Amino acid sequence: MNTQDRKPRIAISVGDINGIGYEIIVKSLKDKNILDFFTPVIFGSTKHLNHFKNLVKEESIQFFGINSADKAVDRKINVVNLWKEPVQMEFGKATEISGRMAFESLKAAAEAVKNGDCDVLVTAPINKKNIQSEEFNFPGHTEYLGDVWGGNPLMFLVTDTLKVSLVTQHIPLKEVSEQITKEGIVQKIKALHDSLKLDFGVRKPKIAVLGLNPHSGDNGLLGSEEQEIIVPAIQTVYEQGILVFGPYAADSFFNPTNLEMFDAVLGMYHDQALIPFKTLCFEDGVNYTASLPFVRTSPDHGVAYDIAGKGIADETSFREALYTAVSIYEKRKEYKDLTSNVLKTRELKPERER
Repeated sequence: MNTQDRKPRIAISVGDINGIGYEIIVKSLKDKNILDFFTPVIFGSTKHLNHFKNLVKEESIQFFGINSADKAVDRKINVVNLWKEPVQMEFGKATEISGRMAFESLKAAAEAVKNGDCDVLVTAPINKKNIQSEEFNFPGHTEYLGDVWGGNPLMFLVTDTLKVSLVTQHIPLKEVSEQITKEGIVQKIKALHDSLKLDFGVRKPKIAVLGLNPHSGDNGLLGSEEQEIIVPAIQTVYEQGILVFGPYAADSFFNPTNLEMFDAVLGMYHDQALIPFKTLCFEDGVNYTASLPFVRTSPDHGVAYDIAGKGIADETSFREALYTAVSIYEKRKEYKDLTSNVLKTRELKPERER
């Protein structure tokens, strides 16, 4: 089948098998209507999946085992069986083998997208510690995909009503101020601006930038980064035609009036932007990795070892990640169509003789 005619194929990595990854995957795919919108391709084990199908009493779900992603069939929940004899799951435990399986699933799913067998990637949560190995020496999904797909990934947390991104990502708090540079902020603002246009169809994005210090430094009283680094970065990009404003004090920014004014918010470090985001949008928030050649999304939560295997995990964020991935994929195609060959020439037919 021509890739232009088939439904979008979503490569799904299963994450840590001892967490809630398999459970939220099964729950998200229980509605048969989703197969009208995309074709799931899960990289894991039908035996593991069937365990959770029984656990959550979703007997109507049927898994279609395939040897490779290029054999995926529309209107089926396809499963590339990576392990013929998968290990017993040990719910709530961070084991070496669950980390290895998480990586094997992620690697296979990412490769399937890169080689064109799948169109987008949705990742279930991993444990960032037990997945570490000689092949995976990264702080998380974001940095790994930047390496294997190529690009300068931008961590982007999104819902319909709130979108936040970061200048620094997974680094210790004590290193944040050292990593804040004018060049880095300029690059992140431009990447955020481009993603809003390309991935979300915002014609003229309006971006808010948060300060680093309390009260945005209080004119240098509480820190000089705003005056010396952040303000010059904002001015540089604003002069290039991008609507960017700030720096705003983080402790008072996240109120309805401010959020309605902007299409996205750029924070300086992880918790500064993600705490308010997850407080306001925990159930339907989606983690999107922008500025890469392919689309990757994930739920905005972790492995949740404390509730793993109990059948009580909420699948809302993972389900939103599936639909968001497809939406961004379609937006990218639409943007490409609108911006390529804008001034197409066409042959003029001679006027008909009267």
